[in-house]
Amino acid sequence: MKTTGRRQAAADGLTRTGDSPSLWRTPAFRSLFGASVLSQIGTNVSYVAVPLLAVTELHASPGQIGALATLSTVAFLLIGLPAGAWVDRMRQRRVLIVADLVRGLLFASVPLAWWLDALTLGQLYAVVLLNGCATVFFDVGSHSVVPQLVGKDHLVQANAAFVTLEGLTGIGGRSAGGGLVQLLTAPVALAVGAASYLASALGLTPIGRGPAPSTLSVRVRLHTQIAQGLRHVVGNSELRALALNGSLINFGSTVINTMLPLLFVRQLGLPASALGLFWAAGGAGVLLGARCARPVAARLGLGRTLGSAGLWLAPAGLLVPLIDRGPWLLVAGAGWFVSAVRTGMTNVLGVSLRQRMTEDSLLGRMNATFRFMFMGALAIGSALSGVLTELTSLRTTLWAGGACLALAFLPVCFSPVRRRTDLPQG
Repeated sequence: MKTTGRRQAAADGLTRTGDSPSLWRTPAFRSLFGASVLSQIGTNVSYVAVPLLAVTELHASPGQIGALATLSTVAFLLIGLPAGAWVDRMRQRRVLIVADLVRGLLFASVPLAWWLDALTLGQLYAVVLLNGCATVFFDVGSHSVVPQLVGKDHLVQANAAFVTLEGLTGIGGRSAGGGLVQLLTAPVALAVGAASYLASALGLTPIGRGPAPSTLSVRVRLHTQIAQGLRHVVGNSELRALALNGSLINFGSTVINTMLPLLFVRQLGLPASALGLFWAAGGAGVLLGARCARPVAARLGLGRTLGSAGLWLAPAGLLVPLIDRGPWLLVAGAGWFVSAVRTGMTNVLGVSLRQRMTEDSLLGRMNATFRFMFMGALAIGSALSGVLTELTSLRTTLWAGGACLALAFLPVCFSPVRRRTDLPQG
């Protein structure tokens, strides 16, 4: 970074960690992290409340639940790739603030319609679809702004903090979401989620504006920029393996998660809080995996850690379809927890590796390509989950998702990523 660039970054609140002993002494990083706490609470509460609202208040069928889950992520397939090019042309802070405002207002409309006795499944479909569009921009922008704030030498430390946050909010947010639904109804829980998004938008305002997009990137045609991002990811064997690994994990997880509200509430007769606690076990696993990623990689090397985490932990996904009342609920919860440990480790190391392998001008498009594949897998998995359950049985769907979780490690194991011996920095 040139001297003038460093001065401008400091003036905008984008001080790099290399100029400071700790990430937490960087005001812009603290602001981003604090806003992310609120945003993650909104995401996790709505994750639980939306399908439970459809099941309990609107009496949705398995196919309708699958459609709802599909619409919540299909935006990544529709606009995921161009969003990366658009983000590279804009200031990331503005993107994040607008995305949070949109998400907050969308979810606030649901309890309002419910209070007026006007809530329909069609409105819920529209809300999750538009929320997905806003989430596309938020996710791409947040992944792209982190290297600007901390520098590439400290990406593992920064990403470990964010994945740890995802684990903590996955525990607290989802269990709280289930509790709120049980105590106060699903619409009230969504009102809490809406307030969290709006508070997150306010919390992002202290972050500096950041560097202006280069005039060269603005002049290049949109389809040319999209193609550059695709070639960067698909044409690199290591990035391609990371993308396939994450896509398979997401696909298997969402095939299972889409039907869990029906399984818990209708088939097993368990309360909404039990579903929230089951999902919270996954958050606890992500948290543990995030905290272990850096010390384990320092001992084994980045590549061996990514390969070993999949080889030894992924088979636990086959325990999840055993879910039932009594002891089998604990067995399935343990399998879900262990699978999430693997996810937490690969998230920290995989995101850090791909950020380090990408120049700043390509970050938005690289992240958009990954999100296109990851979230596209969620959309396809959600749709398949509903269709498969309608055509076969809920148990068949769970076994299909568990098998996919158990095999998701294969792309990394058969790629050059596994041979990497470098250690995480920061």
